[in-house]
Amino acid sequence: MRIMTIIESGNKKMKANELTTTVLLEGMTSISALLNSSGINDRPVFRIWIDNERSDKRASFIRFLEAKKAEYGYEINYTDSKTIAERATGTTHGGILAECGERTIPALTIDQIRKNRFYVYLEGMEDPYNFGSALRSLYAAGVCGIVLPERNWMNAAGIVARASAGASERLPLYHADPETAVSVFRCADYQILCAGIRDSVSIYDNQFSYPILLVVGGEKRGISRVFLEKADKIVRIDYGSDFRGSLSSSSSAAVLAFELYRQNRS
Repeated sequence: MRIMTIIESGNKKMKANELTTTVLLEGMTSISALLNSSGINDRPVFRIWIDNERSDKRASFIRFLEAKKAEYGYEINYTDSKTIAERATGTTHGGILAECGERTIPALTIDQIRKNRFYVYLEGMEDPYNFGSALRSLYAAGVCGIVLPERNWMNAAGIVARASAGASERLPLYHADPETAVSVFRCADYQILCAGIRDSVSIYDNQFSYPILLVVGGEKRGISRVFLEKADKIVRIDYGSDFRGSLSSSSSAAVLAFELYRQNRS
């Protein structure tokens, strides 16, 4: 149940259920991704802000916003470019902002796992831009769900939405600790692959068939021991040079996901 009481907050009027956390999505890509995610994403939308000076150029998108207004129950407000700039955190908003609430990220259960598909567990990605970049690539590679550790991954949801080109709002997200994730995916007959070097096999010299859970760790903390101990295989990315460094976690996720997609194209 949502509280609809109006409360004064500085120069803004905000509903009581907006006061805990207000997420700002910026630009048509992020906002349209959210509004087209019905059934996947329950993030509420409170109001849309549109720059008067750019409204003529955004006529088609504004019609889309008007068409979605009844479904989401938001207000559409027109204002000046200065107000938009003051509210925005970035400069790529194109004159359109959306004030939203938090999204529910449910606990992972076996009932949510689809048969013979591809999921990714992202562990230890603490930078929202890196995280968003990973989600963009994983969504493009056909990953049908992301599992995250039990923490507030979306406290920078606006940044993540921009960095992911809206993929963060389109992807099903779940949370689980490593042991639970292993148990759930094992019960669903998934093989578990971990990105790594020690005791690894080349992703290019082996054929891996769906269903797959791919585990990718962050650059600082890596992957939890429980995943490494219970994985079916540790997979590595072979380089085309004598480079000794590591790829970023988002780059590793992208390379591995697209190679697994290539191997499983029908």
